[in-house]
Amino acid sequence: MRNHTGHDQANHADHSNHQGHGGHHGHGDHSAHGGHGNHGAHGGGRPGGLSVSEDGYTLEFDSTILTAGPQRLGFRVIGPDGRAVTEFLPEHEKELHFIAVRRDTSGFQHVHPVRDGKGTWSVELTLEPGDWRFFTDIHPAGHDGPMTLGVDVAVAGAYDPRPLPEATGVARIGEYTVALDGELLPGEASELTLTVSRNDRPVTDLQPYLAAYGHLVALRVGDLGYLHVHPEGEPGDGVTAPGPEIAFMAVAPSAGTYRLYLDFQHDGVVRTAEFTVRTATTAHPQDPAPEDPAPRATPQAAPEHGGHHDHAHHGHHTHH
Repeated sequence: MRNHTGHDQANHADHSNHQGHGGHHGHGDHSAHGGHGNHGAHGGGRPGGLSVSEDGYTLEFDSTILTAGPQRLGFRVIGPDGRAVTEFLPEHEKELHFIAVRRDTSGFQHVHPVRDGKGTWSVELTLEPGDWRFFTDIHPAGHDGPMTLGVDVAVAGAYDPRPLPEATGVARIGEYTVALDGELLPGEASELTLTVSRNDRPVTDLQPYLAAYGHLVALRVGDLGYLHVHPEGEPGDGVTAPGPEIAFMAVAPSAGTYRLYLDFQHDGVVRTAEFTVRTATTAHPQDPAPEDPAPRATPQAAPEHGGHHDHAHHGHHTHH
């Protein structure tokens, strides 16, 4: 699979059931959401998916060495009792959300496996040679919340790693253009707005896609730490417009570079726009104080304001 700015997902396995994560909704009208107090990333920006096991639950695949090309994969979530989990709480209409991405951030796929009565999940994927990371978003029944488990998978064959795409702020997918506005901040909730147009005309009739106008997955470059990103508003709430803007609240767990993948549906087709984003900061050092002509009490006295930063404007909140 070539590296790309965005791609058409109409032929991805089970993308009719594709959805977002952890409270995703679409957003069109910012005026009704003063303060954004109920939005943000899970865990205050703590990334998920870095571990194959969490709270006694372990992701187990039939094989983590695969061949290239289209194939069906099988896996289970093993619970604290050592058995495959068979009961999950649906998160946005699905018991499990599956993300596959190569370690160079190419080949992104978001699909929804099916589960049999014994707890074995199966999913069809098309994979190129290389090192991949698979993520599963789940909420096992009896557990106090959702979790994201991740596992490394090796796909045999000649590996042709792609360079990281430049941070341009614009993604093009056929006739569609998606523009990204806003900054991703380390440790702080910030708003990202994505504006969808088609042939240079704003798209104002986005279709609800599993209870949202858009879904956003964010991955930290380097370790693929997985972020839950929350849109604001939802279709049918009387406030949220079906485009052209979709706004999200996100928290970066650290400074660095991230890959964003936006899914949206229009004319019955789900498409993915991809972006490379580098974190910014809103912390500004205060202007240095004028020199004090009076002698200091001791030579060891430190300046009163040395190293202080102005944080009075940091009014964002994080949703847990």
